[in-house]
Amino acid sequence: MIGFSTRLSFAFRCFFSLLSEGKIPQDVLQALAGVPVAVSPVATAAKAAPDAPRVSDKPSPEPLDRAVQMLALFQRDGRLVDFLEEDVSSYPDGQLGAAVRNIHTSCRQVLDRYLKLEPILSSEEDQPVTVPVGFDPGAIKLVGRVTGEPPIRGLLRHRGWRVTDVTLPSLPQGSGRAIVAPAEVEVL
Repeated sequence: MIGFSTRLSFAFRCFFSLLSEGKIPQDVLQALAGVPVAVSPVATAAKAAPDAPRVSDKPSPEPLDRAVQMLALFQRDGRLVDFLEEDVSSYPDGQLGAAVRNIHTSCRQVLDRYLKLEPILSSEEDQPVTVPVGFDPGAIKLVGRVTGEPPIRGLLRHRGWRVTDVTLPSLPQGSGRAIVAPAEVEVL
């Protein structure tokens, strides 16, 4: 079982990677499949020759800026980052539940405003479905006792989500693109 903080990290990384690049990070896929993450030749070369020039495998700034922008919108409207960074272990369940309800409502409004989502499969959950030949494994994940070749019958456990439209506001100019939430100083 993967720990909660790792699952949360994977969830955010996958969300923003899907939003900006349209794919799940390879290391997350490998970790979830139980396959060890391979060390890239660039990383191996960098360790072997620390003074050698490094090849950058960083994504272009635009997708990264858009991921930060989406996180900033969740923070601005729903205070999501504040909530996730807070140690909630000392709060009683009732107080935590009330806070989560408000955060959920506000973050849902952010999704509704900036992203159009639709289910990947339109059937109801816990109902029988048939996975066709040639299905997209990025869109449909087979779980349980997977044997044989498609078409495969099973029970739909989660309908999945796909983004069909993104209407984010214009990015700010300058260094503000990396800011999720500005620090606030009250002048007395």
